Amino acid sequence: MVEALVTAGIAAGSAGVVYLLAAARVVKQYERGVVLRLGRLKASVRGPGLTMIVPFVDRLRKVNMQIVTMPVPAQDGITRDNVTVRVDAVIYFKVIEPTDAVIQVEDYQFAVAQMAQTSLRSIIGKSDLDDLLSNREKLNQGLELMIDSPAIGWGVQIDRVEIKDVSLPETMKRSMARQAEADRERRARVINADAELQASKKLAEAAGVMSQEPAALQLRLLQTVVAVAAEKNSTLVLPFPVELLRFLERAAQQAPPAPGEAPPAPPTPSAPAATPPAPAVPPGPPAATEIPPAQAHSEIVGEEDTPPRDL
Repeated sequence: MVEALVTAGIAAGSAGVVYLLAAARVVKQYERGVVLRLGRLKASVRGPGLTMIVPFVDRLRKVNMQIVTMPVPAQDGITRDNVTVRVDAVIYFKVIEPTDAVIQVEDYQFAVAQMAQTSLRSIIGKSDLDDLLSNREKLNQGLELMIDSPAIGWGVQIDRVEIKDVSLPETMKRSMARQAEADRERRARVINADAELQASKKLAEAAGVMSQEPAALQLRLLQTVVAVAAEKNSTLVLPFPVELLRFLERAAQQAPPAPGEAPPAPPTPSAPAATPPAPAVPPGPPAATEIPPAQAHSEIVGEEDTPPRDL
């Protein structure tokens, strides 16, 4: 009798241990447990720690509550300005309602991935190429709203969406490089022209000041000589005052003509391009040349003063 009781106690204990092992479940800190009893959802959500269920009657589904990082495969599309691009992105989301994530959708991760791909293609078609390259913050916000709207019913919250890379065709890259180079060259020319304009204004002001003070021009000339002499070169600089040239020019214009010299003839109008040839003169005896009296007298005096030669 005692042996039968002991055997029954051991059997009951073994059955209890097996029942405990079958009913005990451990839910981690970052998880929540959803219990389905005979296919019906239990209202309470099991928190982290040790929890018990009815073996062979209850079914526990664990839902991860951490933020999930999911890369979105690269999508080919045509922008609003008819440029073919290839865009990929990354999406961050988490589950906020475990019961909706289990009941409302079969696989919430697959559903979010498909929604992200379709939304990315849609945002590509609605945007220009310049927006994809420079205004990504606005596109990220629009993409987040497009994915988050249906995901709320699945118990999922979209935390952040980022466009990773925008791939362009090689022809488009070369065209953009030429455009950027032309724009930089245009800005360089505009800056150079502006600098020339400012320099010309300053030079005009300096010329006005130097015209009032002639000594300033000489000082400027001496500064130029010092700057040239500071370098090690073989250049020889001979400064010649410009005022001296002007003084000599004025003196030459005001000087009276010397005695015996004819005054400078006034400028005559330029002769016509072509003049008719003079008529031919027949050869004859040489014409007598008129000798001035002063020159004739000097010649006679010179003949008288010449001593006779010895024969």
